[in-house]
Amino acid sequence: MIEYLQISGLGVIGEATVDLDPGFTVVTGETGAGKTMVVTALGLLLGRRADAGVVRRGARRAVVDAGVRLPAGHRAVTLAEEAGAVVEEADTAGVRDLVLSRSVTASGEGTRSRAGVGGRAVPVAVLSEVGAALVAVHGQNDQVRLQSPAAQRHALDAFGGAELQAALAAYRAEHEAYTRARHERDMLVERQQERAREAESLQRGLEEIDEADPHAGEDEELRTRIRRLEDVEELRAAAGGAHALLAGPDVETGDDTPGAVTLVESARAAALAAPGRDEDLEAAAARLAEAAVVLNDIAADLARYGADLDADAAGDLDAAQSRLAELTRLQRLYGPELSDVVAWAQTQRPRLEELQGDSGRVEELEAELVRLEGSRRERAAELTALRTTAARRLEAAVTAELHALFMPDASFHVTLTPAAEGALGPHGAEEVALALRPHAGAEPRALGRGASGGELSRVMLALEVVLAETDPVPTFVFDEVDAGVGGEAAVSIGARLARLARHVQVIAVTHLPQVAAYADRHVRVEKNSDPAAGVTTSDVVTLGAQERVEELARMLAGHGDSEAARAHARELLQTSRDARS
Repeated sequence: MIEYLQISGLGVIGEATVDLDPGFTVVTGETGAGKTMVVTALGLLLGRRADAGVVRRGARRAVVDAGVRLPAGHRAVTLAEEAGAVVEEADTAGVRDLVLSRSVTASGEGTRSRAGVGGRAVPVAVLSEVGAALVAVHGQNDQVRLQSPAAQRHALDAFGGAELQAALAAYRAEHEAYTRARHERDMLVERQQERAREAESLQRGLEEIDEADPHAGEDEELRTRIRRLEDVEELRAAAGGAHALLAGPDVETGDDTPGAVTLVESARAAALAAPGRDEDLEAAAARLAEAAVVLNDIAADLARYGADLDADAAGDLDAAQSRLAELTRLQRLYGPELSDVVAWAQTQRPRLEELQGDSGRVEELEAELVRLEGSRRERAAELTALRTTAARRLEAAVTAELHALFMPDASFHVTLTPAAEGALGPHGAEEVALALRPHAGAEPRALGRGASGGELSRVMLALEVVLAETDPVPTFVFDEVDAGVGGEAAVSIGARLARLARHVQVIAVTHLPQVAAYADRHVRVEKNSDPAAGVTTSDVVTLGAQERVEELARMLAGHGDSEAARAHARELLQTSRDARS
């Protein structure tokens, strides 16, 4: 519900704050005082189009702020949070406070409009979406709720109660499953050739990788081996020279220079040739023996290394280079690293299996679609039957309200039109349309057509009263819903606005005292003129008990000083209290 409305520089209103109650608030005032500015302010908060004409003369801009209190899970709260708004937690658990704002600035460059939700600047479209979840406005020329086919269908479904809601949920589940299966089937069929080419390409790539059987890091190992094979002659010469220095040159060379092993052995023999036993020399001889063993091992390793190099080095080099070229090609196709090639093969195998199973999957989906189509039509038929029953109940209830609102020949109609060629949509097998027959002999026409503004306002009032317990928004605004009526009809309208206010917040602009007497809170718009200064100002005040009697007396007699009018006003207030109790 709306807790307060702050208005600044809007039309004839300079500054005003209107505190609102959860129940029924009525707005009255003399003609031209600016009563409709309250509705205009709410319209701005609903994202309506704004022009420079709404800005008060002499003011730079018009500003409207509203404080709203809602349950934590309300759609408007969700929309505001998605827009980044600050939604404050109220004192009451599970309740949230939200501030909406709209400003219109008029300048020589044109009109600029800004919107805010929860302290965050948002596009006007976002404010409109949040506002639509908060307020429904019904005016002489502005019936914004239940105009779209979707809103009318939703209203009927909500009126149908829990059984219809359950049937709708079951149908939607079947329809969504059917839609998913059909989409997958159509995609498989339409892309059959494309998927076959993809499968062939994957098969070829996986076969190449499987045949090469690479492992991570193999390319670096090959590069190291290739560098070694390319330097084989230099490596052989280095190994041979080192071996000769250790073991001595070959006899064939004719060089009798002793090697390091021979020299170490000779040194050991010299140390042992000393007379007697000397511990230091014996220790040196032992260490020389160890050195000779180590040098012999190294010489043997060098000999083996040189022998290995004597193998088919040219052939090994060709094989290593060919293997590296193959791995490089795979990296270029599936890489960039060899580990990526291996990973690609692992991830694509399941995809290949999926593609190769297309034909079988299509057959499965065809069978699933047949099953879902039958189940979906059963659910749709059940939904249609429940909607038909709800439609008849809604027609009777709204028609009864219309008669009570002194439209004795009017009747309300709910039409269920089957979809073309029996097609099933996301909401069932039919479209829902609400219509009014304003008088006998007329054909029912869609809401908003074939009825005057006053009649349409009463139709919407009757409909909202019936729907209040099942499909409410937090706040309803009625702008002169009582236009063109009086007497008992006005009393009946007041009683029904009060009845609606049991479930939602109701704000009504009226000129009839019979309607105003039923309100829980009475707000008056007062016009103050200063002809010399050429300025007209309106104030918005909340009336106390005695002030309310005087305002009703003014509405009855044209002025509030008549004691007879005051007595009549007190009688109206007492009658309305008795009726509500």
